[in-house]
Amino acid sequence: MTVPYITPTDPAPAWTVPLPAQVTAVRHGQSTANAAFAEAALTGALSVPITERDADLPLTHLGAAQAAAVGRRLAADPPEVVFCSPYLRTRQTLAAILGSMADAEIPQPQLLYDERIRDRETGSWEMLTTAALRRKYPEEMARRDHIGPFYFRPPGGENFPDVALRVRSLLRDALPAAAGRHLLIVAHDAVVLMLRMIFDGLDEPALNRIVDAGGAIGNCTVTRWTADGARLRLADYNDADHLRHLAAVSG
Repeated sequence: MTVPYITPTDPAPAWTVPLPAQVTAVRHGQSTANAAFAEAALTGALSVPITERDADLPLTHLGAAQAAAVGRRLAADPPEVVFCSPYLRTRQTLAAILGSMADAEIPQPQLLYDERIRDRETGSWEMLTTAALRRKYPEEMARRDHIGPFYFRPPGGENFPDVALRVRSLLRDALPAAAGRHLLIVAHDAVVLMLRMIFDGLDEPALNRIVDAGGAIGNCTVTRWTADGARLRLADYNDADHLRHLAAVSG
């Protein structure tokens, strides 16, 4: 007999550790690579003028302004515990956030850097444009198209379930460390997506539908959950209201 797949009525998992009152996840501000790859996507360029390794990419001037805008938003409901990726662009983002909070005379929160929320590693594909990948690795790109972006692992790199495993490990430490308080996670787009999958109880098709409908996680957007008993409920997703004035200026 075939056992049917049963969709739970409440897919959000119940946690057995003490929970923060709320969790806010922020992707870093625009990096030099973000700007270069956006330009390459428009022109079909085979390379980008980036020489730093992924961990050493700095913010652009726009990225720093985005991060300061997040800080002004968070000053109205400041975090008390922060976990941050150790990459340069996330460190610079956090520094700008804390600077804006200091301007509002908000005490500095408890701060921890943790490599478990670093960006998804792309291995030998690091800093290669899509056009270059299709020219240099046509068979691997065809395999990626067949497997899909969630499960595909580039040579020497990670897929999204790999990222989810280390994010789950971090949460076992971070959630009780911020019990009853406001936890801020400053990280990368892959980490924010895996937080959605973990907190909201999503599977691969559900996550793909969210990405297809809303696009990529934007630089310095806010995604937020609030505690509801033993669960965390989504309150904001990929929200960029605090960045609207920057879009108007840059446009």
